[in-house]
Amino acid sequence: MDCGQQYPVDTIIYSCEKCGGLLDVQHDTEYLKKVATRALFDQRLGTLDAPYNSGVWRYKEMIYPDVDNGLVVSRPEGNTNLYRTPKLAAWAGVETLYLKHEGENPTGSFKDRGMTGGVTQARVLGIERVACASTGNTSASLAAYAAWAGIEGIVFFQNKQIAAGKLAQAIAYGATGIQVDADFDRNLELVREVAQSLGIYVLNSINPFRLEGQKSIIIEAIQQLRWKVPDWIVLPGGNLGNSSAFGKGLHELYSLGLIDRMPRMAIIQAEGANPLYRSYKTGLHEMEPVHAETVATAIKIGNPVNYKKAVRSLKWTDGVVEEVSDQEIMDAKAMIDRQGLGCEPASACSLVGVQKLVRKGIIKPHETVVGILTGHVLKDPEAVMQYHNDTMDGIDGNYANTLHQSEATIEALRGILEAKELTPA
Repeated sequence: MDCGQQYPVDTIIYSCEKCGGLLDVQHDTEYLKKVATRALFDQRLGTLDAPYNSGVWRYKEMIYPDVDNGLVVSRPEGNTNLYRTPKLAAWAGVETLYLKHEGENPTGSFKDRGMTGGVTQARVLGIERVACASTGNTSASLAAYAAWAGIEGIVFFQNKQIAAGKLAQAIAYGATGIQVDADFDRNLELVREVAQSLGIYVLNSINPFRLEGQKSIIIEAIQQLRWKVPDWIVLPGGNLGNSSAFGKGLHELYSLGLIDRMPRMAIIQAEGANPLYRSYKTGLHEMEPVHAETVATAIKIGNPVNYKKAVRSLKWTDGVVEEVSDQEIMDAKAMIDRQGLGCEPASACSLVGVQKLVRKGIIKPHETVVGILTGHVLKDPEAVMQYHNDTMDGIDGNYANTLHQSEATIEALRGILEAKELTPA
């Protein structure tokens, strides 16, 4: 994306050999103008035919038009719901708020949309082993899709602060899991070095075929809005894969005439893992890595590999970046959970980010907002119980739903239920 150097689509490469920059999958815009139409994508809604029953491969022409359908590795993924949430909209300060729940994917996170693209490319290339570094969600997705494709999955974890729900998935799906005494950023360096020496295919978001799948999130959301573009798209920012993919997807939709304007994008980072926010405050000229610490483990990344692509997305969409505290994240998560939707902590950045940007006057109350929930509530059950038991270090359970203890008598139960002040969500 920096120097314009081109490589054949079947080349195993993660960065440009000429300039060291990030790689993009480049589509033939003139061809897509003829075949990628609203009518085609609408016609495929609800089909039972593979691979178009996937919420990624429904848009095959925009994802990987030349791949043989027989090589596509799909669960199927996508087809996640877009919820209109009036109570959460009122809490955030806007009239219209939709939440796109990517926790409804097969392994419980948005990573499945990227992994179907990445593992499909691995199959195209004849790869037998795939690997990633992970804070959790990527590991679960890679393990599942590798198992489904009949190839070996390998995962490098850090050796602390990995949510049990995510670690358990990777182990259950049969991946080779290695806990390394290093943070995510160092693990990503290691997995790239090991992969190069052992002939293993890397499936972190530095892999451009991953991001092609992830851009389907925003294509699907706009299709669910009957191709009407929202004013804002708000999402969490960690390694900035979604941020990069969304900008690319929107740019392509606009170039193809499938949308008539570009929405604005807001990337929300945790205060303890905020290198993009810090760069944004100084004009996005450069990024300085940080030591990441946040309760939102899915975005606990201090040196995001997709920084330059995220900056490009911000420029394409006239976007903004905001930061939120762990206390704000957990309170917003409690609000989302109480609606019966549920999400992992990182997802809640979207909701509290909207609230914060409304208070600053950046998002206007009358504007339509789509927020992204990235993962399922059971991805991090420990965080749920600690918050509601008010035992989370440095975080108050402001919206705690206390677990009551009772003797096995009608009198004791009546005492709890009669004393409890019922407060509907």
